[in-house]
Amino acid sequence: MLDLKLIRSEPERVRAALARRGAADRIDDLLELDRRRRELLPGIEGARSERKAASERIGEAKKQGLEADEEVARVRDLKAEIETLENELEGIEGELEVLAAALPNIPEDDAPDGMTEEDAVVVREVGAQPSFGFEPRDHIELTEPSGLIEMEQAAKTSGSRFAYLKGDLVLLELALVRWAIGLLAEAGFEPVAPPVLVREEALFGTGFLPGDRDQIYEIEKDELFLVGTAEVPLASLQAGQILEADELPIRYAGFSTCFRREAGAAGRDTRGIFRVHQFDKVEMFSFVTPDRARDEHERILAIEERMLTELGLPYRVVDVAVGDLGGSAARKFDCEAWIPSQGRYRELTSCSNTTDFQARRLGCRFRPEPGGQPEFLNTLNGTAIAVGRTIIAILENHQREDGSVAIPEVLQEAGAPATMLS
Repeated sequence: MLDLKLIRSEPERVRAALARRGAADRIDDLLELDRRRRELLPGIEGARSERKAASERIGEAKKQGLEADEEVARVRDLKAEIETLENELEGIEGELEVLAAALPNIPEDDAPDGMTEEDAVVVREVGAQPSFGFEPRDHIELTEPSGLIEMEQAAKTSGSRFAYLKGDLVLLELALVRWAIGLLAEAGFEPVAPPVLVREEALFGTGFLPGDRDQIYEIEKDELFLVGTAEVPLASLQAGQILEADELPIRYAGFSTCFRREAGAAGRDTRGIFRVHQFDKVEMFSFVTPDRARDEHERILAIEERMLTELGLPYRVVDVAVGDLGGSAARKFDCEAWIPSQGRYRELTSCSNTTDFQARRLGCRFRPEPGGQPEFLNTLNGTAIAVGRTIIAILENHQREDGSVAIPEVLQEAGAPATMLS
């Protein structure tokens, strides 16, 4: 949620910033609604005050045995006027709430312009792409002989784009999660196993509603939603709270199963486990003071890059264009791993600085000094391990000509086999 006071005091700056995201046209409507709202409030208070005074005069007149027909008529007229003004105010506040909720965050000045994925700017490429003396197989071709990914039976059980992982792939997943959680704990992130069913308020608070409803699984009977990322329940851990400055930063590492409809996804991405409806993920989430947000963003990105490096995966970092940020983010970096079978980089992790956008919606505040006036926190999030896609990258980059796969040493130490699919 954007700060309405900021929009009111610096409309041109906000309009110019949101124009980069294609959302500037909503500012004028919001300001007009806000102007009328601020006009109505004193009018309603004035009418209420006048009605109270007239009622007191009626009471005084009755005590003295006097007629008060004019005052009675005035009270009646004021009652009707107040009801009319209150109904208008209620309608305006409803429109204002809907419009404000639809506005995206103000992008950082350094975020690249553009509206699509192709407009992202490559920051750096790290690691050499593997050079095979054979035609590299994709993850389905690699696992098919051993039956470690079962798609057909999963489709019968749950529908398309679900999968069973079996055997050594399960050990690989558990090793990935255990290794990631351990690394993050050493970096100051508290491990959390959050609920994956949340109320609407949690999704609204993180900016996934109202805009992304078609991507979210909803359980209407219970008024609950399945999360598409642990970011949602992790953000709600501090919802409605006022923290002291010395409690910050607060960092969480959440492990959860995630669910996404992936509406509209088609083509090669739907083969295998690259884009499925259910997947596991380790997510980083930070609550920091506003002056530390940019440094924290770089810190989260550095952790993501360290993980990719230790897994021996060639990757590149891209600075996501403003039109492709998602509503909550002011800036986002993606880490894309090289996928040999596709001959291109694909997103494995991302990290976003959402400034105070989510904190305003969730009511997350802190006191800069004891007894001081509370201010809104800044929140940041980043993927540590998206299990399915990371498995794909490991299998394809570390494959051998005989169809076996050499597993990175850090995962062997966490319980994965040294070699798979041999």
